[in-house]
Amino acid sequence: MKLILDTGNVEEIKLLSDILPIDGVTTNPTIVSKEKKKFTDLIAEIGEIVGEDIPIHAQVLSTKCEDIIEEAQFISALRKNMYVKIPVTSEGLKAIKELSKRGINITATAIFTAHQGFLAAKAGAKFVAPYVNRLDNISADGVGTVNDLVQIIDQYGFDCEVLAASFKNAQQVLELMRCGVHSVTVPPDIARAMMNHPLTDWSVDQFIKDWENAFGKGSKTNN
Repeated sequence: MKLILDTGNVEEIKLLSDILPIDGVTTNPTIVSKEKKKFTDLIAEIGEIVGEDIPIHAQVLSTKCEDIIEEAQFISALRKNMYVKIPVTSEGLKAIKELSKRGINITATAIFTAHQGFLAAKAGAKFVAPYVNRLDNISADGVGTVNDLVQIIDQYGFDCEVLAASFKNAQQVLELMRCGVHSVTVPPDIARAMMNHPLTDWSVDQFIKDWENAFGKGSKTNN
């Protein structure tokens, strides 16, 4: 399973990518707007941190097919391993179909049904990104929808991965790991929740305390 960070904050990306084996970074217009930086400058900064071999996903703002195609080509040319996020509207699906023929890497986004994900994969998207928590917020089954989509993608052998997005907590991520999701994109707080636990810190403190009681403060195994 790929672990991707869903943020445009370069400090968070630097900190977490130093600790965790990150497989990419996703952004969207809302995330980019929070950083108060020029879009191209922000993508360049993120690229400097993660390196050219790590994918970055960035989203178009256009809504008409011809405009989406033009904007997608601009975004795709910004760096190596650039994925263009395109919402699965009818115009978006039309653009995905054409752009995939041109060799542009597409991440289909704003997916709320398995049908939408299937159509985007069939159109040539490399990633399909269903929104887990936003589905839960409308009394739908976010995890169940992603599970359905994973099975569809695997069953039909699409050259595409399900990239689950929109998480409220780490438990949602765990439930998707159980169903074999291909990749997840999580904000920094969820990434921290996945790796941290107060009992781990307590255990480390207790180990040190017991060791120092026996061998003296500051003593280590190589002393």
